[in-house]
Amino acid sequence: MKLIIAIIRDEDNDVVSSTLTNESFRVTFIASTGGFLRSGRSTLLIGVEDEGVPRALEIIRECCTQPADAKQKRATIFVLNIAEFIQL
Repeated sequence: MKLIIAIIRDEDNDVVSSTLTNESFRVTFIASTGGFLRSGRSTLLIGVEDEGVPRALEIIRECCTQPADAKQKRATIFVLNIAEFIQL
């Protein structure tokens, strides 16, 4: 199992989250700020089985728009190994 942490721009959050959810990925959204101008960011936590990682990353890439400022990134993504997953 993997945990994908995707830090994206606020304006991309609705499309990315809804597309992931529509394809049965579970997404938790955390509002965050960052970058040079302390602009709005959304941090998405996505728990996914190993074989689902490529599709989840593809959705994030497809749904994140190109920022007007060339210095800004569309997303910062971390993919972490998860030793245990418990849901209560």
